[in-house]
Amino acid sequence: MSTRLEIQDLTHSYGGDRPALSGLTLSVEPGELVALLGPSGCGKTTALKIIAGLLSPTAGDVRIGGRSVLNVPPEQREAAMVFQKSLLFPHMTVESNVGFGLRMRGTPRGEMRERVERALRRVHMGGFATRKPAALSGGQQQRVALARALVTEPRLLLLDEPLSALDANLREGMRGLIKEVQREGKHTTVFVTHDQEEAVILADRIALVTDGHLRMYDRPEAFYDRPLNREIAEFFGAANFLHGQARNGTVETPLGALKLAIPATSGEVTLTIRPEAVRLEGGENSFSARVREATYLGTQVLYGLEASGGVALKAALPPHTRLTVGDDVLVRLPAESLWALGR
Repeated sequence: MSTRLEIQDLTHSYGGDRPALSGLTLSVEPGELVALLGPSGCGKTTALKIIAGLLSPTAGDVRIGGRSVLNVPPEQREAAMVFQKSLLFPHMTVESNVGFGLRMRGTPRGEMRERVERALRRVHMGGFATRKPAALSGGQQQRVALARALVTEPRLLLLDEPLSALDANLREGMRGLIKEVQREGKHTTVFVTHDQEEAVILADRIALVTDGHLRMYDRPEAFYDRPLNREIAEFFGAANFLHGQARNGTVETPLGALKLAIPATSGEVTLTIRPEAVRLEGGENSFSARVREATYLGTQVLYGLEASGGVALKAALPPHTRLTVGDDVLVRLPAESLWALGR
């Protein structure tokens, strides 16, 4: 059932000053879940609609299973799409909604019934077949919409922010369901979201898109540990940046000479380290600092630190850490957590 998706130099313009999508190129391996992540208006939904056949690109190509599908109508692409809103027919039962696509294809009644029942079981909605959409919660409606997509046994599953309209607790449950269904069915999946946490939890790889351009395409941990540049680091919550001069395997900074696990190329560099990687201890790459602020966040406390020369740093520490504003502390930046950003 799995298939390979290739997006080659995809560009689309709605006629404005700049294209909504510009030269997007990436591949999704069979059975892989890739998140198209980015802020509103960055072009990610445009890309999804082009893959589904709902839009024609200005330039570029979409290949499914090695074959270009630009001239293939949506219903023949073996792709199913789930939208932000469930878009269920209000006058139909859950069973009829899920089976609608099969009915349009002329699927025999007995086979259709079996496939609808199987799809509803997959999304844990087996007991809701006779209900109408109005009798369902928002999360249940999205489960039905997912079943409607799965019942056609698509090779490609396209999800356009299907969780954004749900409450936080419902989103968490649906994330787990999507991951379960995707892994079970080995569907090649493209998931559009503006939610960084959602992308990290669900995706095998993340494609970060801003202003219509692909900025980075890698596994989730790479965005935290090895961001390509400052823009990407900030998008993923980095708050600490240090300018310095790299030479002989260390970087000279206002905090002193810092060692990196992966040496930086000689010259001017910017280092980053995530707040949760900062340690309050001595050893290599350590220095003195003073606590300037403390913000309790429930699962952690975010401390604002000031080191010599007025260098400001953020440290995210466990809630049992007891520091008060004005405390002097010893801070260490572990070499394995320091990363030299590209330009």
